[in-house]
Amino acid sequence: MSEYSVKVIIATHKKYQMPSDAMYIPLHVGAEGKKDSDGNELDLGYIKDNTGENISILNPSFCELTGLYWAWKNLDADYIGLVHYRRHFSMKNKKGFGNVLSYEELNPYLGKIKVFVPNKRKYYIESLYSHYAHTHYAVHLDETRKIISEKYPAYLKSYDKVMKQTYGYMFNMMIMDKKLLDNYCTWLFDILFELQKRISTNDLSAFQGRFYGRVSEIIFNVWFDEKLKSGVLKKTEIKEISYIHMEKIDWRKKGISFFKAKFCGKKYENSF
Repeated sequence: MSEYSVKVIIATHKKYQMPSDAMYIPLHVGAEGKKDSDGNELDLGYIKDNTGENISILNPSFCELTGLYWAWKNLDADYIGLVHYRRHFSMKNKKGFGNVLSYEELNPYLGKIKVFVPNKRKYYIESLYSHYAHTHYAVHLDETRKIISEKYPAYLKSYDKVMKQTYGYMFNMMIMDKKLLDNYCTWLFDILFELQKRISTNDLSAFQGRFYGRVSEIIFNVWFDEKLKSGVLKKTEIKEISYIHMEKIDWRKKGISFFKAKFCGKKYENSF
């Protein structure tokens, strides 16, 4: 049996410890126009997302999606994926770089599983829509729904269903069969580039202006649901994998910020 090739980009904007497994490709996202302290082009020692066909210039609002776009347009493998420098897949569900998902662990599933996703993130007392509306701006999702109704009406029922869910596959993390990734990215970026025409980031803070990356986290679930309903994907072709954080999360600060967003109308202005 022939081996399947897998390439997983690690989206990063700074120098960081990286897994040693050969399937990983550290990618400097938002590389376009970045300078070091001496005024020279910033070089982290990684491949940059402003090489080949790219949208690196959009990184301030598209976040890690400039990396996904780069991988979609420039990588050739049976499976292509995306993780983050501080958030990785782990079969062991234990912290530490020694527990990051390896090709050896993934290999037995290749060819049978078409999409690997992180375990569902559960919000319990919030739907995906209400959580976004409290912490960011609901208009982003409302306008996205309009675009989907115009361009991809077959996905509208999935959109309305997903918005009511209290859980979802988040973080824009996945490892996917290349043909499916092509389908997903064609759909996703068509929607986001249209959204870009309709919503301005001029009146938003730098943090809130990064909403394209956040919208994509949610509508990945819309695409996913429609593919299951239409039979393009079967449940047996999907595998959830635990994810681990490489840095400490300030849960107290996160909890307080969520309380203020939900009950006091104070939007998020930083990550946790």
